[in-house]
Amino acid sequence: MANPEHLELLRQGVEVWNAWRGQEPSVRPDLREADLSRANLHDADLSRGNLHDADLSRANLSGAHLGEADLREADLSRANLSGAHLREADLREADLSRANLSEADLSKADVRGADLRGANLTGANLHGADLIRADLRGADLTIAKLGGAELSVADLSWANLSRANLQ
Repeated sequence: MANPEHLELLRQGVEVWNAWRGQEPSVRPDLREADLSRANLHDADLSRGNLHDADLSRANLSGAHLGEADLREADLSRANLSGAHLREADLREADLSRANLSEADLSKADVRGADLRGANLTGANLHGADLIRADLRGADLTIAKLGGAELSVADLSWANLSRANLQ
């Protein structure tokens, strides 16, 4: 369960949340299993946060900082993560189906077994990401950077890889 104090701070708005994060940089936010569906978390600093099994479906996380965050088994379906910073995030078994990840930084992220069916990954940076067993059926990977990404057993059926960098 999420830390009630952390959840209350986040519900006061991103400005209050980010100010608190600036004052308490060593605290690792605990938002496990929190219901944040449809929340407006644009530009929120959730880096290194524990969002394991959280419901972030249809949330606005554009520009959010989620680097090194624990998002295992989180529901991010239809979430807006455009331009989000997810470097080294743990997204194992997360539901990112139909999410907007355009221009997002997922470099070195652990995305093993994640559901990315129909996701928009246009221009996303997936350099060095672990996508083993990821379901990318129908995903748009136009201009995506996939250099050094591990794609073993990933399902890329019907995925759009136009101008994607696979070096």
